[in-house]
Amino acid sequence: MITRLEHQKEIIVAGHRGWKSAYPENTLLSFRRALEIGVDMLEFDLRLSKDKAVVIIHDETVDRTTDGTGKVSDYTLAELKRLDAGGWFGKPFEGLKIPTLEELCELLSSYPDVLLNVEVKPSPDATDVVDAAVAALDRCGFLPRCSFTCFDAAVLAYMYDKHGLKTQGFPGELMSNYIEGEEGTLSKMWAVGISMKLLTPQRVREYEERGILPWCYCPDTERQVHYALGCGSLLMTVNDPLPALQLRERLGPQE
Repeated sequence: MITRLEHQKEIIVAGHRGWKSAYPENTLLSFRRALEIGVDMLEFDLRLSKDKAVVIIHDETVDRTTDGTGKVSDYTLAELKRLDAGGWFGKPFEGLKIPTLEELCELLSSYPDVLLNVEVKPSPDATDVVDAAVAALDRCGFLPRCSFTCFDAAVLAYMYDKHGLKTQGFPGELMSNYIEGEEGTLSKMWAVGISMKLLTPQRVREYEERGILPWCYCPDTERQVHYALGCGSLLMTVNDPLPALQLRERLGPQE
């Protein structure tokens, strides 16, 4: 299914941590609301709990997005589930929980055409996260939907070499352990995520010439979406999906 991106002719909208601008990021509510308005892809972040459960949370610590403190890896899953992962965003969201990958897969079972951009956060146990995530997604039959990403080029290479995954990397200046050259990190990359600050038509062409799909993040206004399209980047990971979805609807089917 992920191969549809190689021949795409229309905007593909990926919800960044769900619908991040309107709901607490990386929660089932954020993912569900993004799915309900018609995103084509969900982007989300994975880490391991102390007892090796695969959980969806961006930061190394729980401080910013829960009412707890300390490293995610110092909490068991049961302890993580006792934290409030919504109140920080606003009182109406109090009581939301950090989801597991399995819980997200259950939600996604009702959306068989939605693609997944699975980001493994750099950490000492990142390859363990990759192995566990691949096993869980394979059990659900979801691997054909997935691209995998990491800002650590060594982890990206592990994804590619060990599991043969479709990988999305980043420009070299944004990655750790990046290896230059034709046989380096670029040779492991199926797609590249280019921030709006770095996005230019020339950069898009350079990656296209190497056979790497040029994606971008995060065009959250209509003007930014127009700019991304003008640069030639059709897949866009967004905090607010509405401008891209609305523009796509106005433009209609692309030939």
